[in-house]
Amino acid sequence: MTLRNVLITAASRRVPLVRAFQEALRSTGGGTVVVTDVNPLSPAVYAADRAFRVVMADDPRYLDDILEIARAEHVGLIIPTIDDELSIFARGAARFAAHGIRVAVSPEATTALCHDKYETCRTLAARGVAAAQSFLPGHLPDRPAFPLFVKPRCGRGGVGAYAIRGERDLAFFLDYVDDPVIQEYLDGPEFTIDMLCDFSGRPLSIVPRERVVIRAGVIDRGRTVKNAALIDLGLKCAAALPFYGAVNIQCRMVADRPVVFEINPRFSGGIPLTIEAGADFPRMLLQLATGRVVAPAIGSFRDEVWMTSYEESIFMDGARVGLERHWPAAVVGEVA
Repeated sequence: MTLRNVLITAASRRVPLVRAFQEALRSTGGGTVVVTDVNPLSPAVYAADRAFRVVMADDPRYLDDILEIARAEHVGLIIPTIDDELSIFARGAARFAAHGIRVAVSPEATTALCHDKYETCRTLAARGVAAAQSFLPGHLPDRPAFPLFVKPRCGRGGVGAYAIRGERDLAFFLDYVDDPVIQEYLDGPEFTIDMLCDFSGRPLSIVPRERVVIRAGVIDRGRTVKNAALIDLGLKCAAALPFYGAVNIQCRMVADRPVVFEINPRFSGGIPLTIEAGADFPRMLLQLATGRVVAPAIGSFRDEVWMTSYEESIFMDGARVGLERHWPAAVVGEVA
């Protein structure tokens, strides 16, 4: 099977991911990267080969629009990128498959579980994976051990997450944060474990990264770490839950023992570091989408590769905004 083009949804600021797939396509026979977004000023719109405006993911028309674009653009692989749409794509994956389009998304049960930080940790712990002790309001011990951590049960990007030092903090933030979950405070360096699984759930690559500096929930400076305990944690998570495609596991190292506090079954914001270290997830996904068997390469990456990030701007004349980047009204509506 020859792969045609790749569609990255909710592309937003994911310019490095767009470029990584463009490079992977060039090295495997060619093709283009198409993106969708709700905003014509999103940077990835101008990095992609073609771009389309779509409705929000919770709109009933969303999958219809994506499928129409994918068929018109000869797309063979779709990469969902935000938590809110993962379960939507998981439910619709068979519909896309009927048109020869592979969606790189984990099963619906996995995506729904990982969207809920309380259920994620509870389920992992029940299946023998070290995970943060987590509570819902009203189920805390009578005398909880501080510090604690409060955050939205289904949030993302570190928004609404707060360290809790005592009873006054706890009372305030349980009222302030919508639908909160309370977790034990994990005191130790933070890591992301990037993992790629094939479409049967078999892990192909696992790359731990230390998040040395974090900005707006995304790694700003960090390094790859070839640590056996972290790699083993990735394998245990894959044994506990079925994952397809890219997944990132968030954990902290507490007394030389990594403990999971959340899992996101999608590409991480720090994936450029993983790719630079030699684990080319986009290239492997392209191979999987064409039906090739990809051999596992667990631990095959360069250790101590550092990344330090900076802002990069795209400039365009007003007449170009959303007009020359293929946002056809006939497909997805007028551009505001």
